[in-house]
Order: sequence, then C-alpha cells, then structure tokens
Amino acid sequence: MTSRMLTLGIAALVLAAMAQPLAAQDRWKEEIRAFEALDSEQAPPRHGIVFIGSSSIRLWDLEEHFGDLPVVNRGFGGSQIADSVRYADRILLPLEPKVVVLYAGDNDIASGKSAKQVATDFVAFVAKVHEKLPETRIVFIAIKPSIKRWDMAGEMRRANLFIRQMTALNPKLEYVDIDAPMLGKDGEPRAELFAGDGLHLNAEGYRLWESLVRPFLKLD
Repeated sequence: MTSRMLTLGIAALVLAAMAQPLAAQDRWKEEIRAFEALDSEQAPPRHGIVFIGSSSIRLWDLEEHFGDLPVVNRGFGGSQIADSVRYADRILLPLEPKVVVLYAGDNDIASGKSAKQVATDFVAFVAKVHEKLPETRIVFIAIKPSIKRWDMAGEMRRANLFIRQMTALNPKLEYVDIDAPMLGKDGEPRAELFAGDGLHLNAEGYRLWESLVRPFLKLD
C-alpha cells in the first residue's frame, strides 16, 4: 500500500467517525425542535422535575402518574445517554429543574456499547447538568430487564452496578432499582408488565415504575 493510499484510508476513517455523531444529531432534530417550539408557545414549569431519556420516558404519561407534581417529559425514542448529554443545553438545562429523572442505557447496550461506556456516558451527563445546576438531584432509573433483550441482561446489570456505585458516593445522585421488582419467581421478566413487543412497558408496568420512582421526587 502506498503512502498516498494509506493517507486516504486514514482520512476516510476520520470522516466516518465524524459523520456518526452528526447522523445521530440529525435523527432527532425534529423532536428537539418540537420541544423548543412547544416551550416558546407555552412555557413549561421551571424549577420542577424533568424526565429525560429514551422511549420508556417518551411513552410515559406523566400527567396521569404524577399530575400533582410539576413534571416535564423530555423523552425521545431510541435515544442513548450520550444523546441526553448532547441535547441537555437545549431541552433540559433551560428549565433549571430541581430534579432530573433519567432513563436510558437500554438502547446503548443493544447498540453494542459496553457497561463501562454506559457508565462513562452517565458521568458525562452528571457533569453536564451539575456544571450549570450543581444543586440539582439526578435520579437514575436502572436499565430494565425486558423480554426482548433478556440475553443482554448481564451487561445491563454490570452497567447498573457501575452507576449504582457512583450514586452511592454523591448525595446529589440517586438510583432507583427496578430490576428485582420486574422479575417473577422464575427470575425472568414478568410478562404482565410489558407491551406486545416485549420491550416497552404497558399500563401495569408504568404503575410499578410510578410506585418505585415517586419516593425520589421530593422537591424540598
């Protein structure tokens, strides 16, 4: 291989690496713009509770489950923790929430990320939020065990363990363990908690999550 070919090969790899985050940004640009447009039309509650993350957040009817609290939904389906970091300046930080509830990591592992990378992305999310809002509490909902992705449970639990260990060291971080409550006596995911795709929650699944998450939503 000539030096020119080698140079061109390296350049192609660099361009490909640069294109990946841009493609990821383009994937959700309409959803992010929709959040911004909605905020400009009707200002959401500030200094409240913002739920952010993947489709498990996007599909959660927060008004039904937490209508007595100043909640805002910033979930966008298919997203990973790194995406919440990327868009925090636009859809999260302007609301200056006292509490942030994050659910993500599920898609991260499914895409091939390691448990350590998921934990690293969580650290980046915490740093992003606390850089501007150092007093904000961040509540991480553990990566759920699901029927569809049961074969990935081991790596997901390793990611959960890393994150749980981090939250134990910082009083502004909290961890909601949903793993055990979502398992049946046979040690496998409870089918009655899931929609037909075996991945997303149904009404009963969200009722369980509400009971587990609500104790962490105190604003005082």
